[in-house]
Order: sequence, then C-alpha cells, then structure tokens
Amino acid sequence: MFLASGLVAAALAPVSGSAVLLGLQIGFMSLAAWRLFLLWTSRGWRQPEASPQPPDQWPRYTVVAALYQETAILPQLIERLSEIDYPSDRLEGYLALEADDVETIRAAQDLARPDWLRVLIVPPGAPKTKPRALNHALSRCTGDLITIYDAEDDPDPFQLREAAARFSHEGQGLACLQAPLRIRRRGKDSASPFLDRQFAAEYAALFEVTLPAMSRLGLPFPLGGTSNHFRVPVLRALGGWDAWNVTEDADLGFRIWRAGHRLGVIERPTYEPPPGPLRLWLPQRTRWLKGYLQTLAVHTRYAEGMGWRGWTALAATVGAGVASAAIHAICAAWVFCVALTALVAGGLPHFSPQGSVVLVSGIAAAWLLKHRGARQAGGAYGLGDMAASLAYWCLLSLAFAHAVIRLILEPHHWDKTPHHAEPDPEISAIDGADAGRAAA
Repeated sequence: MFLASGLVAAALAPVSGSAVLLGLQIGFMSLAAWRLFLLWTSRGWRQPEASPQPPDQWPRYTVVAALYQETAILPQLIERLSEIDYPSDRLEGYLALEADDVETIRAAQDLARPDWLRVLIVPPGAPKTKPRALNHALSRCTGDLITIYDAEDDPDPFQLREAAARFSHEGQGLACLQAPLRIRRRGKDSASPFLDRQFAAEYAALFEVTLPAMSRLGLPFPLGGTSNHFRVPVLRALGGWDAWNVTEDADLGFRIWRAGHRLGVIERPTYEPPPGPLRLWLPQRTRWLKGYLQTLAVHTRYAEGMGWRGWTALAATVGAGVASAAIHAICAAWVFCVALTALVAGGLPHFSPQGSVVLVSGIAAAWLLKHRGARQAGGAYGLGDMAASLAYWCLLSLAFAHAVIRLILEPHHWDKTPHHAEPDPEISAIDGADAGRAAA
C-alpha cells in the first residue's frame, strides 16, 4: 500500500514522489537496523540472576481460561492446568464459559477438576469476545496476581512460581510479565508443514528475541494473547481488557506503559500447536491484523503517557507489522514484473542500487531474527525455510486485505480458531527433540 502510493506519486509528481520513495526506503532501512539492534541486545539475556529467590509467602494467584465451544480439548486443558506446580491453597482458577455454550458448560461440570479450578458462567452480552469474558473473571478473582491461558495451551508447570518470584523481586513498578510462547507440532504428520514451520519461526523471532530485547531496553511491547501475568490491582485500575479490540493483548501492553508501569519477560514457556492449514491460519491472522489496526487507531489519538520511547516501540512492533503485511505482496509482484520484463526483452533485470540495498537488508534482517529465535526455542530455521518465507510473507498481504475489509464491515467480530486435543508423543518447537521443554 505505502510502496504503491509512492510509485503513483512518483509518476504524477516526480519530485515529491521521489521524496516519498526516499522516505519509505529510509523507513524500511531503519526497520532492518532496528531488527539487527534487537538481535545484538537479546544476546545472553537468559542469565542465572533472571530467576530470583522465591518470596517468603507466595502471593495468591488466579488462573483464567476463557473458552467457547471447546468440548473436544477441554479434558486436555484441565489435565495440563492440574500439573501447575504452585501451592494449591494460594491458587484459584476459572474456566470462563459463555452462557449459551451449553455443551462446554456441561462437559466442564462433569469432568474431574482440581479443587481450585471452578466453572464461571459469563452472562449474555455484547460483544461476545474473549476480553469480555476475561473482564468478568477479573471482577470475581481474589488473587494478587492473574494469568491467562488459552484452550490449547500447555504451560510449563513452574511458570507461575517464576512469575511470582520476579514480581516480588522487582517491586510494584513491574505490572506485567510475558512468558514465551513456543509452537510445537508433529513433523511428518503435519497437514500443513509449510505454514507450521513459518508460523513457528515467527513466534520464535517474537518471543525469543524481540520481546526479551525490548524488555531489556525498558520499552513497552504488544503482549501475546496468552501466558501474560499481571498484578491484579494494576489491571483493575486500567479497566481490564478492551472488550471491543480483537487483539486486546496488543492494546493492553501499551495501556500499561501509558499508566507508568513496566513490562517484562520470563523464561518458562507455554507450548501451543500451530493454527493449521490456510483455512484456519487466514482467519486468525486476519483477526490479528484487524486488531493491530484498531490498536493503532486507539493509541494514535492522544499522546499522554507515551513519550518517544513508547511511540518508537508502537511503530516498531504494531506499526511495522501492519506496514510489512501491507506491502509484502506488492514488493514481490514488483520484483517479479521487473525480472519478467527484462527476461522477455532478452536482458537481465536491473534494480536501482538503493532499492536493492533496502530489499536485501530487510529480508536478511528478518531471516536472522527468525534464525536466532528458532535456535533459542530449540528448533532450526534453514535455507529452505528462508526461501519459503518469501511466499509466506505474500500470504500476510492477503490477510491484511481481509483485515481492512473486515475492519470496515465487522470491526468487533471475533474469528475463533477451532482447537483439537493433541497427541502426546515427542514434538518440538520447529523440528527435532523438544529441547526447550527438557531444559525447563
């Protein structure tokens, strides 16, 4: 979108259009430099001192899973939540279920659950979204700390202990901790190996490199939709989650920053399966990009509390995610057309030196980020994955187009991703053995 606008401007008004193109080139070179800076900053962030001594008394913890039409995966979720290693007398949990989801409510009531895990019925109302259900659970919770899990999550059993120790060690200024989300799948049995590997690499780049680096720099960042841990008083003071934003997690990270609080990361991961084939991946990514657009619309309306650091973080994460998705397919089509035209004419394609540097730098920085993240997550990201990412990035442009249309027609509709119980054999973040889980 932005590149196309620049090309049109250059054709209609060469001087001003060239200035626009130059500005775009500078912007994307800056993004490449930013990614390289994150790589450098994230080196060796896992230090022994990152795990402080446990508090004298463990704080009361609330665990919430907001579910809708999740009968198939509910037994697996309850089993995984039962494995949480935290003093049971300091633990409470809610399965937040929509009032009209009779089948899931019945299944949850019939299944054996730990004494601390209860069924909580969310009363009818609009919008019917995950953040609205979470807000209802927040109004009922009695914990000092609260964390959120999704139906398909498999959290490290010691994750709550690590988060509680960090909150106790770092004081009241720390309002939120994000656990790394790691994608694991069955290698040869995958129905969509291309999408699975690319999705896993994206997650690895974000949760293993980008967020730890931004935390180390003291910057805000968009939270993941699960496995974020909050101080309950801070969350209530902020009004909880925005029930109308379909990526309420991204919005909340910057609202925490505006209120003068800090965000951080922890090491104990949560494992998730990838969304699956294109028919499931596309609606999920459409919702994420639609929510990013909503978040940008909300946070660019007023300046209070952001500061240059907040604006930089918003632009480098949410803004860059939207802009990149918008132009991937346009850039690929442009390169293809230039190359094809040259070949038909019997010559070699010619690209401007500046454009070539921007293109190569941006791609290389993205590849390096994913390569580092994959290694941190216990997997791999090789030359084949790098080449395949060019096609994957074009699919992001398809999702962006869908997101724009849906933002206009159905701004608050929640595209739900269906989930199914996972088999238990050894699986991994991207390939090979589950090294991350073994290390934990």
